Formats: sequence, C-alpha cells, structure tokens
Amino acid sequence: MTAQTSAQTDPTGPARSTIDETLRAILRDVLGLSSERAAQLTPDSGLFGHLPELDSQAVADLLTEMEDRFEIIIEDDEIDGDHLETYGGLLALAEAKTATR
Repeated sequence: MTAQTSAQTDPTGPARSTIDETLRAILRDVLGLSSERAAQLTPDSGLFGHLPELDSQAVADLLTEMEDRFEIIIEDDEIDGDHLETYGGLLALAEAKTATR
C-alpha cells in the first residue's frame, strides 16, 4: 500500500505508525529516554509509576508537548489514569485526539 493509498483510506488523521513515532519522540524529548528505551515500549509497557522520569511535572510537560506536536487540545476532563498507565493508553489518547482535530 502506498502512502497516497493509505492517506486516502484513512482521511480522519495521521497513520497509527506516524502517531506512534511522534509519541516516542515526545517521550524521548520530555523524559530524556534513550532511543533504544523508547523503541522498546510496547502497548503494555507501564508509564506513570513505572518510569521514574515520569513524575507529575513531567506529565504536564508531556501533555503540553503532545498538544503542540499533534496540534490538538487535551482538556483536563479528557485525561485520566488509564491514559498514563501504559504506553498503549497514551497512544490511544493521541490517536483519538488526532482523529477529531
């Protein structure tokens, strides 16, 4: 499938792989994770409470950076612990928000 075909197939937003790559870059930049460590994250990888780099201040920085890079707005009532519990939860939030922008 070509990029053009993929774009035509999913007009609601960027491809999942693009969102995933961008989210990993955000985690590297905000948390200072190495490229290898960010690449090892799976949907079940724990985030808040599992990554010492992800404290409450880093959560605020992470969400702000997601808003900037994905060109989205994340309202306070849209975020909950499930989104920050695992990488898959955070990825699902990014996918949902980019699909509705």
